[in-house]
Amino acid sequence: LLLLLLLKSNISSVVVSARTYADFTPQATFDIKKCDLHKLEEGPPLQAVLSREEGLQYYRTMQTMRRMELKADQLYKQKIIRGFCHLYDGQEACAVGIEAGINLSDHLITAYRAHGYTLTRGGTVREIMAELTGRRGGIAKGKGGSMHMYTKHFYGGNGIVGAQVPLGAGVALACKYLGKNELCVCLYGDGAANQGQIFETYNMASLWKLPCIFICENNKYGMGTSVERAAASTDYYKRGDFIPGLRVDGMDVLCVREATKLAAEHCRSGKGPILMELQTYRYHGHSMSDPGVSYRTRDEIQEVRSKSDPISMLKDRMLSNNMASVEELKEIDVEVRKEIEDAAQFATTDPEPPLDDLCNHIFYNDPPMEVRGTNPWTKLKSVS
Repeated sequence: LLLLLLLKSNISSVVVSARTYADFTPQATFDIKKCDLHKLEEGPPLQAVLSREEGLQYYRTMQTMRRMELKADQLYKQKIIRGFCHLYDGQEACAVGIEAGINLSDHLITAYRAHGYTLTRGGTVREIMAELTGRRGGIAKGKGGSMHMYTKHFYGGNGIVGAQVPLGAGVALACKYLGKNELCVCLYGDGAANQGQIFETYNMASLWKLPCIFICENNKYGMGTSVERAAASTDYYKRGDFIPGLRVDGMDVLCVREATKLAAEHCRSGKGPILMELQTYRYHGHSMSDPGVSYRTRDEIQEVRSKSDPISMLKDRMLSNNMASVEELKEIDVEVRKEIEDAAQFATTDPEPPLDDLCNHIFYNDPPMEVRGTNPWTKLKSVS
């Protein structure tokens, strides 16, 4: 009798959950903020359609990024992560929205705030965390650290301010040359936007009509300097001059997605490059050595968190339109936290690469010349 009752209760709970899921709205249309345009007759639509599956996927990815960065903060303070470490929390809608507007066969290159893009480009949380701690199971075998992670069609994490922009234009040139209808997304920050090499790249990309989406992630501060103190013109979307541009709400994943779709279509139709400015915000300082509160107030950070957090905004939209339940989203949160904890456990127990590995993978094949310290048979000794 007890067994029958248990079976009956299980069946009824399955029926209830199935009925509950069937009751959810499969998709909804949302009003999104109008973009500012430069040399464009028409911008992205003012409404975006979101399916329940897309919403859940975006939510999980953004939540994974957020939790991963908070765990990185914790491990850095414990001196388990060392060296440079630039966190991406607050900017999750940029990475997730961009990826939703292009294909994985397209190409992407960014600066040193790269953990989020490593994840969206196919890296696992475990590989990213292990790279941060310099372990053998890291995505770059523990040799790249926070700033130098790579996956297929993702060219890093680049440490030199602005240097990834000409590299990205080179990737776009390859896309055009090979004729595969692919494009390159080239990301940089508001601080790098004043670099001369960026304007040189705009010029070449425009002359050669390269399929390149230049994206300035304007998080309001270049290191500890506000954009108003660093740039005579803070209209970064107009900085391409002859290149069309649009300024987008970078805290809204749907806004970013629709703008990226428009930009991608522009590139694929042979019109050449396009420029996007994503107005976003970073919750942490510039890097882990910057507390981030000497040049801005805690109240300012709190206000952004309370009014325009990208994860909260998506969550509210889904809940208020019956696209998900509170319990369902909490379940995702629990799964994400477990994934992060498991990855952190791996990242703190996986062995460091052996000393002999330091001289490997420097050249693609045989060294073209004798360079001191790059011989794979060099015997290295630890002096620590």
